[in-house]
Amino acid sequence: MSRAEALPEAAAGAARTPGLLWTFGLFRSELATTFRRWRTIALLGVLAAVPVLVGIAVKIETGDGSSPGGGPGGGGGEGPAFIAQITNNGLFLVFTALAATLPFFLPMAVGVIAGDAIAGEANAGTLRYLLVAPAGRTRLLLTKYATTMTFCVVATLVVAASALAVGASLFPLGDLTTISGTRISFAEGLFRALLIALAVAASLIGIAALGLFISTLTNSGIAAMATTVGLLITVQILDQIPQLDALHPYFFSHYWLSFADLMREPVYWDDLQRNFGLQALYAAVFGSAAWARFMAKDIAS
Repeated sequence: MSRAEALPEAAAGAARTPGLLWTFGLFRSELATTFRRWRTIALLGVLAAVPVLVGIAVKIETGDGSSPGGGPGGGGGEGPAFIAQITNNGLFLVFTALAATLPFFLPMAVGVIAGDAIAGEANAGTLRYLLVAPAGRTRLLLTKYATTMTFCVVATLVVAASALAVGASLFPLGDLTTISGTRISFAEGLFRALLIALAVAASLIGIAALGLFISTLTNSGIAAMATTVGLLITVQILDQIPQLDALHPYFFSHYWLSFADLMREPVYWDDLQRNFGLQALYAAVFGSAAWARFMAKDIAS
């Protein structure tokens, strides 16, 4: 083949090379496909319903003037103990709902989306067609992970928005008291609620990477989702066993409730930093494992 004949073919090959705009189009297509599925809509619906149920339960329990969770006056505190403050300020329903959904509901939803990312495509027979397009395995895997992380943010914000709407409709709003006992304005409370929602979303980075890795190991989306959720439950149980105390700091769920430290004055960053560092470590390890497995995965059968 002469040089003159080779140039047009090289130009055609360069034209087929995906650029940034093409990558964004692939990401947008993945987002549209994920959020149009009835399974995704159902998961978001369940997450949105949790704050409604918590808010109604607190409203009914405190209808006689008592404090939720026990004796009169209740006490503030971390995690679910925020529930004692909901009747004083509906914004606390946001913190309570996030604390209630983070141990299981949110990571389970993320596990379903991540577990189905690759295995679901393989089971449906669409994975090979995705790779026929000039996506490349690395680009496709990164797009799937970015889509899963987007779902993490959306799911967390759905819980927070639902809780804020229910809290505003059932309870008073206004200045609030932090865990440290200081008073902050409602505007600052809203800002901290947003930070907490983002911190909760970041806490799901590890389970998302783990689910994506499992998704590359099988061609069954149901098996990948079940395995991811099963590992989530197992880790949660192991994290409660005192004899495994030395291993607890290495479990991806160990520092999840550290988001409560954002409600301190000043903010206590130590456990938050440990949480973010641990999630980054899980993302690096299982993300690399997912890439290595996916690059060698047989998609012809």
